[in-house]
Amino acid sequence: MKRRTFLTAGAAALAGSVLPAHSARAGKARGRVVVVGGGFGGATAAKYVKLLAPEVEVTLVEQNREYHTCPFSNLVLGGELPLSGVRHGYGALSSRYGVRVVHSAAAQVGEGKVVLADGSEVAFDRALVSPGIDFHFDKMPGYSAALAEKIPHAWKAGAQTALLRRQLEAMPDGGTAVILPPANPFRCPPGPYERAGMFAHYFKKAKPRAKVLILDAKEKFSKQPLFEEGWALHYGEMIEWRSAEAGGKAEALDAKTMTVETEFGEEKADVINYIPPQRAGQIAHDSGLTEGDWCPVNTITFESTLRPGVHVIGDSCVAAKMPKSGFSANSQGKAAAAAIVRALSGEEPIAPSFANTCYSFVTPSHGISVAAVYRSDGKAIQSVEGAGGVSPKEAGADFRRREADYARGWYRAITADMFY
Repeated sequence: MKRRTFLTAGAAALAGSVLPAHSARAGKARGRVVVVGGGFGGATAAKYVKLLAPEVEVTLVEQNREYHTCPFSNLVLGGELPLSGVRHGYGALSSRYGVRVVHSAAAQVGEGKVVLADGSEVAFDRALVSPGIDFHFDKMPGYSAALAEKIPHAWKAGAQTALLRRQLEAMPDGGTAVILPPANPFRCPPGPYERAGMFAHYFKKAKPRAKVLILDAKEKFSKQPLFEEGWALHYGEMIEWRSAEAGGKAEALDAKTMTVETEFGEEKADVINYIPPQRAGQIAHDSGLTEGDWCPVNTITFESTLRPGVHVIGDSCVAAKMPKSGFSANSQGKAAAAAIVRALSGEEPIAPSFANTCYSFVTPSHGISVAAVYRSDGKAIQSVEGAGGVSPKEAGADFRRREADYARGWYRAITADMFY
C-alpha cells in the first residue's frame, strides 16, 4: 500500500488490522485467561479475547481505575489539552464485552495463577502480561525515585504529567527547561522531541524569552530531520539539541541547585525533565519473564520463551524491529489474543502481520509521522519492505495540518478500540 493510503485507511481499520477471518475458532475455545496490565496492550488483548471467544472467561488485573495515555500527554504539557483529555476508564470492557476487571496490583504471575497484592489468587489457563515500563532510577548520579517529585520524568502519564505542567507554568520568562532523553531502547522514541516542541509552543505564547535545551544520550533520534525542520520554522532558536558527542550526555544531576553536569560543564535549569533508562515492568521481573531488562517471546504468539502459557506484549517484550509504542502494543495485543484463543481451541497459531503508525506534533497544527508494517518469520519480527514511510520534508502548511488532523483521528480510533 502507498503510504498515504496506509495512513488514511489505518485508523479506521484498527480493529481488523492483524486478525484474519480464520484467526480463531471461537466455538471451540474454553478456559480462563488473565491479563495483567490495562494499557494499550493489555486492554486491547482482554477485549479481543472476548470478541473472538465469548465463552472464555477473561479477567483484567489493573491497579488503576483510570488510565492516562502517554500518547497525547505532551499536548497536556503544551497547554492544548486538559489532563482529562487523555483519561480513560474500564467500564465498557466490563459492561459491553464481559471482561471481569479487578483493580489490584499483581504481585506475581505463577504456575496457573496470578497472585494479587493482598495475597488472593486468580487462576488461569493462559495469562498475558502487559506491564509497560519501569525505570532504572539509580543510573544517574544525584537522582533517585524520590526525586521524581522534584525532577519529574512524566513518562508514565497522569500525576507526573500534571506535576511537570505546573512546573512549566511556574517557570519564569527567560528561564530554561532541560529535557534529558535516555539512550535506546525506550518507550516512544520520538516522544522527548515532540515534548520539546510542546514546551516551546507554550513558551512562545506565555514566556517568549524562555528556552528549551535537549541534552541527549544519543547521537541521533527518531524523525530528526522533520523535527529540526519544524523547530526552525516555528520556534527559531528557542529549542537547542545537543548530541552526546557534542556535550549532551548528562553525567550527574543536582536537585538542590537544579543543575545538570555534562562533560563540557554545568547547565543551570529552571525545570528539569529527566527521562531515566527503562526496563520491563516490575511484575515481569518478579515473575521470571525477563532476560536482562526485557522479556524474550515467541514472535508469532508472544508466548514467553521462559514461562510457557504466559504471553508478554507491549513495551516490556523484545519485538525486534517494532518500536516500543502504543500502536505496537495494540497490534501485538490482537495477535496475542488470536494466538491464545487458538491455543485454547487446540489449534496451531497463525503468523500475524503487525502495524505501527507514530504521529508527532511539532505544533498543534503541524504533524509528522512514520508508519510501518511488520511480519514475523518465526524467529524475528521484520519490517515489510516498501510498506509505510515517513512524512516528506519541505511539505506545505496544509499537508502538516492534515497530518495533525490524522493524528487526532488516530487517537480517537485507537482509544475507542482499546476501551469502548
